[in-house]
Amino acid sequence: MSALASVPLFPSSGAALIASPDSILRAQVIQRLNGRCRPVQQALGGADALAKLEKGDCQVLFLDRRLPDLDAEELLATVQKRFPGIQVVLLDSNRDSAEDGDIPETPKAPRPVPVSTRCERHPDAESARTKPLPGMIGTSAAMQHVYRMVRLVASRSTTVLIAGPTGTGKELVARALHALSPRSQKPFVVVNCAAIPEALLESELFGYTRGAFTGAVQSQIGRIPAANGGTLFLDEVSELPLGMQAKLLRFLEQKEVQRLGTCEVSRVDVRVLAASNVELAQRAANGQFREDLYYRLSAFPIELPALSERRPDIIPMAEYFLACMGEALGSKPPRLSQDAERILEAHSWRGNVRELQHVIERASILVEDGDTITAQHLYFQWGPADPKI
Repeated sequence: MSALASVPLFPSSGAALIASPDSILRAQVIQRLNGRCRPVQQALGGADALAKLEKGDCQVLFLDRRLPDLDAEELLATVQKRFPGIQVVLLDSNRDSAEDGDIPETPKAPRPVPVSTRCERHPDAESARTKPLPGMIGTSAAMQHVYRMVRLVASRSTTVLIAGPTGTGKELVARALHALSPRSQKPFVVVNCAAIPEALLESELFGYTRGAFTGAVQSQIGRIPAANGGTLFLDEVSELPLGMQAKLLRFLEQKEVQRLGTCEVSRVDVRVLAASNVELAQRAANGQFREDLYYRLSAFPIELPALSERRPDIIPMAEYFLACMGEALGSKPPRLSQDAERILEAHSWRGNVRELQHVIERASILVEDGDTITAQHLYFQWGPADPKI
């Protein structure tokens, strides 16, 4: 107890989080805190810890160097970026002693350290972690954080919830997660939960046998079994009916599917990614979405910024869209005038990246055979272009 008690910077009150798969270590740390931190939460791994940090007012994180799902050093860098005020205590779990039933007297390295001193990276390695993902454009700080988070979790089978406003590229992030994962050579199956009628959802997800219902003239494999070995992307997951949410939760817990019309149950190996353009936590709090399913889906949340929060990326993306359109037509793309660039950078972009793409496509048509897009070629769905901006 003396090791923790002697820490001068440790707060006398405030919430603490212990992240370790070692139950003995967690119990030992709680005992040594001796009521000095309230409340004390526990996490079994890195993704679980991040989810709890998102929801709580944690002041101290006790972090086991050995985590079952994430690299502790990478997690430290993420904590530094997203929760700069949190104090971190690094611990070394003694797995051998724990297996033998012997509790070590003190956890190793209980000294709290500023996160920044533990997050130094070689410039080349840092650049590799924050370079744009496949199919994505932009080098703003907000997007570099997204790229880092994706690369942090891509190699795992952890369930990821991709949140953000409509038009920010959530499916692109899902595809990048799949492409960077060991499952990249296996299927990537997309389910738009808002586009399938409720009466057909179960059969679409789990499949059915011939004669299972009127019109089932032949058996069909479901979307979940079709993704076996690969990735299942549930887009607009907030639109799932409550009844289907219960069935999806059971699949996530058991990794088993049962086709309609049969009693046979089969196991599948599927990584699940989900996306929502609404605040899923708020829906869960309001009873519109199952809390247990929300916690299961949001094991590792990734939040995409609105385009208005990443203005340095607007012009590079506009030029990229112009280049793609020019390539498709086999012609040299027009350039943007300074006034056009200024207006694009100042626009509110309620429709985000999708709106930008449509604005640029329209402008490239209106410019006809000209070589420069000016302010007069810009048309916005929400509000006109203002050359005086």
